[in-house]
Amino acid sequence: MKLKIGELAKITEVTKRTIDYYTTLGLLQPERSTTNYRYYDENAINRIKYIEECKKKKLSLVEIKERLNNEKVEMVDIEYLKKTLDSIDKEIKGILTSFQGQDHHKKKEVRNTISHESISLIQTLLLLLS
Repeated sequence: MKLKIGELAKITEVTKRTIDYYTTLGLLQPERSTTNYRYYDENAINRIKYIEECKKKKLSLVEIKERLNNEKVEMVDIEYLKKTLDSIDKEIKGILTSFQGQDHHKKKEVRNTISHESISLIQTLLLLLS
């Protein structure tokens, strides 16, 4: 989803001028349309939230930029990640449930395609994101 500066400002509850300033400093990287409109992707929402949290911790914009560049902070939409993991978890449970009542060989075959590590990882991530 591409957002215009006004839409991004409304979602993040910062001013358009703030977004413009962050863009000028290189904290945000918009795409330019052929008509020279700036469009921001959804990652910009998370970057702005991160910047605002850092500012609350009294970090300067220079320090924030260094963190973003040096640490290569990857902003992840937690809700999107949680929904994706929930979906995968339901899919796995659905597959396993669909084989209830089937012969033992088919159940074992399905269980072998889904590693215990994968199931544990999904369950752990879901707990951490809750």
